[in-house]
Amino acid sequence: MTRGRREGVVDVEGFAFERGGELDVDIAYAEYGDREDPTVLVCHALTGSQYVAGPAPEGVSGQAAGWWDALVGPGKPIDTRAYHVVCANVPGSCYGTTGPASEGPDGEPYGPDFPAVTVGDWTRSQARVLDELGVDTLYAVVGGSVGGMNALDWTKRYPERVERVAAIATSPRLDAQCLGLNVAARRAITNDPNFGDGDYYGGPEPSGGLAVARRIGHTMYLSKTSMSDRFGRRVAERQPDERGDPSADSFPYRDVASYLDYNAERFTERFDANSYLYLLRALDEYDLAEGHASTADAVADYEGDALVVSFTGDWHFPLEGGEELADAYEENAAAVAHDVVESDYGHDAFLVEPDRVGPPVRTLLERGATALAETDDRDRTPDYPRVCTGLLPDA
Repeated sequence: MTRGRREGVVDVEGFAFERGGELDVDIAYAEYGDREDPTVLVCHALTGSQYVAGPAPEGVSGQAAGWWDALVGPGKPIDTRAYHVVCANVPGSCYGTTGPASEGPDGEPYGPDFPAVTVGDWTRSQARVLDELGVDTLYAVVGGSVGGMNALDWTKRYPERVERVAAIATSPRLDAQCLGLNVAARRAITNDPNFGDGDYYGGPEPSGGLAVARRIGHTMYLSKTSMSDRFGRRVAERQPDERGDPSADSFPYRDVASYLDYNAERFTERFDANSYLYLLRALDEYDLAEGHASTADAVADYEGDALVVSFTGDWHFPLEGGEELADAYEENAAAVAHDVVESDYGHDAFLVEPDRVGPPVRTLLERGATALAETDDRDRTPDYPRVCTGLLPDA
């Protein structure tokens, strides 16, 4: 019986990408717990990795290393003493799974020749990993942000293989505002003089553009309230090495700029610019209802339990998206709970407020979606008008 983390790579020959192209790909994964126990698949967010819990190897840091350590492990909500937990790095990323920075058959990185990737490609690649591990049915699939979209896609693509789903801080699709901000992020990278149409390997990398893109991302992940509380208009204690702006020396360097600059610099040390472009495009283009008459129609074949968790301060994936998801599953008579968490933090609350995410996830795994009505350790928006399938809002 082995319960510690193990790592592996599944070699998939001739993986056919949804938008065209076929490659032999390596899918890197980590697993925790005993394979004889029920399997929980955890789907990582945009720049996450397979290292959902515990330390990660050198070069994997920030939100890619142990990014849900508070939720996954012995005695934690996703308890590795009771469940076999699997997390796989997705195609297009740069943490062991084949992506633009990986070496192609000619010995050179694929770069812009790498096929476009979709969330559906991620789901199908995870299915290949599970097939290799001998896992047919998932006790649960859990994910946040675009990882939540990935989890939703499982109930659309492989409904017969999933018994429970937890979709956290996510939506069926992005809205126009988020699409627009992601356009700006991509332009920052592609307009970097070092980008070279994506053929920058072996030379200067477009770190400046990638850093700007990450600044945009970090701003999207926080709420207006949390940014005001955390930074306000305070002046930073440290000063940057250079300001760039010709008028900068006449004005203060503020805390919010210091935060964004620091995190952008750290990010460029661990992530590939092409990978960011590929994964961001997969996020933008995902629509759960694609190919179907409605979101409900897309998940019509799913008969398991569903937990949707939304955060009031999350404008990236707002409450309305969670409501649409809960409605869609309920329409098909699945057991559904929509947990609305009162939080001013913003989108990243699913990562930084595990005490708000853990209890409903634990209940879903241990007792199912309908049992969530019996718990009182969750914060919801007062009088928020829904918890579904026989569940009543908290008094």
